[in-house]
Amino acid sequence: MAERIAAVYRKMLLHPTYRLLLLLTGAPVSVIVYIFYQYRRSAQGYRGVIDHTRNELLQSGYRDKVLAEAKDQLQRKHRFFGNTVSDKQIEAEASRIADQKFEDQLNERLQAKLSSHNGTQYSFGDTFQQLIQQPLFFVISLIIGFPMYLLMAVYANPYLKYIMERLIMAVFVIFGVAFVVFTILYISPMNPATNILGETATAEQIAAFNHLYGLDQPYLTQLWNTIKGILTFDLGKSFAGNELVSTAIANKFPVTLTLTVISTLIAVLIALPIGIISATRPNSFFDYTFMFIALLGLSIPNFWQGLIFILNFSIKLSWLPATYNPANWLSAIMPIVVLGTGLTAAVARMTRSSTLEVIHEDYITTAKAKGLARRNVLWKHAVGNALIPIITVIGLQFGAMLGGAAVTEKVFNISGIGSYIVDKQFIPDIPAIMGGVVYTAITISIVNVIVDLLYAFFDPRIRSKMKQY
Repeated sequence: MAERIAAVYRKMLLHPTYRLLLLLTGAPVSVIVYIFYQYRRSAQGYRGVIDHTRNELLQSGYRDKVLAEAKDQLQRKHRFFGNTVSDKQIEAEASRIADQKFEDQLNERLQAKLSSHNGTQYSFGDTFQQLIQQPLFFVISLIIGFPMYLLMAVYANPYLKYIMERLIMAVFVIFGVAFVVFTILYISPMNPATNILGETATAEQIAAFNHLYGLDQPYLTQLWNTIKGILTFDLGKSFAGNELVSTAIANKFPVTLTLTVISTLIAVLIALPIGIISATRPNSFFDYTFMFIALLGLSIPNFWQGLIFILNFSIKLSWLPATYNPANWLSAIMPIVVLGTGLTAAVARMTRSSTLEVIHEDYITTAKAKGLARRNVLWKHAVGNALIPIITVIGLQFGAMLGGAAVTEKVFNISGIGSYIVDKQFIPDIPAIMGGVVYTAITISIVNVIVDLLYAFFDPRIRSKMKQY
């Protein structure tokens, strides 16, 4: 077990990011290992070996030889390209090259000497391995460096490591979005105090408003308060209405999310069979018909489609309610169809093109030549390998639907997160906008993580790479 832990430790030290995390999470352990590392280097004459080897290499004339070769090569190169370069510049560049080669040669000789020097190990990772084999050190390091061992456990499991890396990237994306949105709102020429209090508000009233909501504080102070509110899930109260932002979003966000999820599921269930049928029967009547309808779906704007639906199915035929009502499931049909039309068209076209590309691959031809049934070849070999770009499109379109649902919500009078952000934008109500955007970004980031996991599930090449890196 000690060897396994030491192997993971040495491997993590080779990666700059993980090395930093390793040293930080196990700072007490790292300090102890560093003390022993420096002691053994000094006690076993490591520095003397370095100095002796360096002097040997210098006396052998290796650096002068490398320097002369570098000068000659640089002069030939500049002469060939017709460049005018001074002797001083050539000397400096040749000296840099010679120093680099000298250090590389020095390191090679040191490794050769140290590996045969009574089996003594001098690296930081090997020092940790020697210490971890001692039961007392292992117990103490486990107590004072538990976060480090937890990080090593995550790193040792390729699947868990893959998930954690994606989650960490999602966190950076979320805070990046928060930074960009807040900065845009901060430099916006619109004045929240004037828009809410009215043009007749006095300077004292505007100053009191800005002081109440912290708008008179410096940019960095406001940004930090916003980031702190995101971390604690408390973005305060909105400027207009004085309502808690978290409460408002908790009431509005599920509406948009529910409609988007249902639209996505229905769109995928419809689009995948259409795309596969079109791919297996290219240039047929079905292919042209389905792709023509898909092109129409991509071309029709959401707001126009929603208005046409209301005019025909609500006003003329009286089949469906014109506005959304959570208590009436019939009122959700038209918004779901409008939201899912573009996704259905995009997924159908991507399924067709991806499946067409796959079914002409050599391994599909080989599977057919072996006598496998057409259905088995299609579902076991073609569709599975064609799903990667399709999953990508679904993930991207889901984010676009969730973030761009404001138009559909306005048309059908849906009290969702999209219309909420749009209404607050013209004030601008910074806490409300930040809350809506950040929670939307969190949802989209989670969906992207799920998409990345689906990549590994459907593509064995990604799973093999996960185990290697």
